[in-house]
Amino acid sequence: MTSKSNIIAMIPARRGSTRLKAKNLALLNGRPMVSYAIEAAKASGIFDRIVLNSEDEIFREIARQYGAEFYHRPSYLATSSAKSDVVVKDFIDKNPCDIVVWVNPTSPLQTGEEIRDVINFFIKENIDSLITVRNEQVHALLDGRPLNFQENEVFAQTQDLKPVGLFVYSIMMWRSLKFLDEFRKNGHAILCGKVGYYPVSKLSSIIVKKEEDFKIVEYLLAGMDRRQEFSVTYHEDPS
Repeated sequence: MTSKSNIIAMIPARRGSTRLKAKNLALLNGRPMVSYAIEAAKASGIFDRIVLNSEDEIFREIARQYGAEFYHRPSYLATSSAKSDVVVKDFIDKNPCDIVVWVNPTSPLQTGEEIRDVINFFIKENIDSLITVRNEQVHALLDGRPLNFQENEVFAQTQDLKPVGLFVYSIMMWRSLKFLDEFRKNGHAILCGKVGYYPVSKLSSIIVKKEEDFKIVEYLLAGMDRRQEFSVTYHEDPS
């Protein structure tokens, strides 16, 4: 693209959730979990607007407190059965832009720097839709069959395996015109046009869905606060 794109961060935040009650409002290190997505989006320095997208007015005040805008989505898009395609379509219709970026509040450890890297990759590669992934070098099965190794060969070392990409969803993004065109034709558009995938860090790939995930993130944040600089130390060689 020859001119600067208009890029909006869309942070989806339903009040209800099935596996962890009101997870977006749950306090992580004393702050609502959704605030981490707002702060990371702001830190990226790449967005023209940052918009918290929810059906519940409680999030309007959170958006104001942390320096974001608020979009009150229709209540029919607030159920667990609401499709992501329709949520994105509704948001683009009400918030026109060149590129819309779904910044997922369920990945509270994602950094602004990484968000910026993902978007720059998207623009550089002229991609139409993108989802973040975690690449794992592990022996993987699909329906009980090997994906990246052979059972009749010497057991492969993990460092020699072809990585398997697992969807993280910490970031999803689309070129708005391509998304709308695909949606009109097919009724869905999450993966539309030229599709790209971007591998994110281990911390970004921690997705909060259950209480156990929430505890893990809480422990990690506590550890990060205590020790900003980290380096590996070793047991002393007795010789």
